[in-house]
Amino acid sequence: MGSMSCDTCAYNVYDDEDECYYCEADLDEDDMARFMEGHYKSCPYYRNGDEYAVVRHQI
Repeated sequence: MGSMSCDTCAYNVYDDEDECYYCEADLDEDDMARFMEGHYKSCPYYRNGDEYAVVRHQI
């Protein structure tokens, strides 16, 4: 499944005003609580933000 790092996640968005990154995955309160409590081995909301991954796979 590749890297599960926030650095490559499509939901990891830079905020120019705060000068830092935020996760913009659409989580409800229960999902956020489970995520913050460490119930997952890897992030279930991870989505590869590399739009060239499909092209590299086809080569």
